Amino acid sequence: MASVPASPRLASAPPEATRDATAPPTGGNRTGSKRKPLRHRLRRDRMLLLLCVPGILYFAVFFYLPLAGNIIAFQDYQPYLGFRQSPFVGWTNFTALLAEPEFWSAVWNTLEISTVQLILYFPAPIALALFLNSLISNRTRRLMQTVVYLPHFLSWVVVVGMFRQVFGGAGTVSSYLNDHGVHVGNLMNNPDTFILLITSQAIWKDAGWGAIIFLAAMASIDNSLYESAAMDGAGWLRRMWHITLPGIRPVMIMLLILRLGDILSVGFEQLLLQRDAVGTGAAEVLDTYVYFHGVVDGDWGMSTAAGLMKGVIGFILIVLANKLAHRLGEQGVYR
Repeated sequence: MASVPASPRLASAPPEATRDATAPPTGGNRTGSKRKPLRHRLRRDRMLLLLCVPGILYFAVFFYLPLAGNIIAFQDYQPYLGFRQSPFVGWTNFTALLAEPEFWSAVWNTLEISTVQLILYFPAPIALALFLNSLISNRTRRLMQTVVYLPHFLSWVVVVGMFRQVFGGAGTVSSYLNDHGVHVGNLMNNPDTFILLITSQAIWKDAGWGAIIFLAAMASIDNSLYESAAMDGAGWLRRMWHITLPGIRPVMIMLLILRLGDILSVGFEQLLLQRDAVGTGAAEVLDTYVYFHGVVDGDWGMSTAAGLMKGVIGFILIVLANKLAHRLGEQGVYR
């Protein structure tokens, strides 16, 4: 059958003219694109909003409302006078705080402990997640996950007591080393090994819990990448280096940014339980300094000034680390 020649008008028509006639027009206001009123959206999502109420109240009551108490840093605060009647002293609390040697000793101890924990503790959940992800047997993996998660649910009182039974003066490790000619004494009371001790406590307690996020990030990596790499002859080390680590890099950077913002908080309860045994020279940090000078000694203004300075420095570190992540091509915590 002979083909019918195309009409010159159709042949010369632009591509836009040959679009499907059923395609919706691009111009004009369509009823489907109109945004629903706020009251309709609130009624539609009322159950989800009700589920969010407890979380919103928690953060509002325990995080945002207490921010108003930072006004104490600029007052000679007296509890029986309250916020309104306590006299304002301006920057007097800050100048007195910066002139106090105990404050700078607490700052130095905080930075030293935070640096060691950033180097030793931060990679621990990543390494543990890589190890768990490499296990072939699902049953063994679930068992190992359960074992390493459990210490997170123990209180610091229990953890410190367990370490005291092992590394204390009459502990298992200390007694064994002392009986074999290695005189280590009481490792729990040694200021020279205190930083490594509390870092090992944090790793043992929370590394398994921190690995959950990295395991979730590894689960989102496409398995075909591993299969292709294995077919090309890549071993497990190359697969981990070129597939797994790049796949979880955004999560690693995000958590690193958050850790830098919280670098001046190194665990109040953990250090408070061991402060008397080691001494204030090694165990006094900003959190314990604020507690003993504010709650115990009643110097509310100076302790609030120390807490406010810690919050401002943490905020600045988060902003700078997030900008650095953007320069490196990562998303960071926020845009």
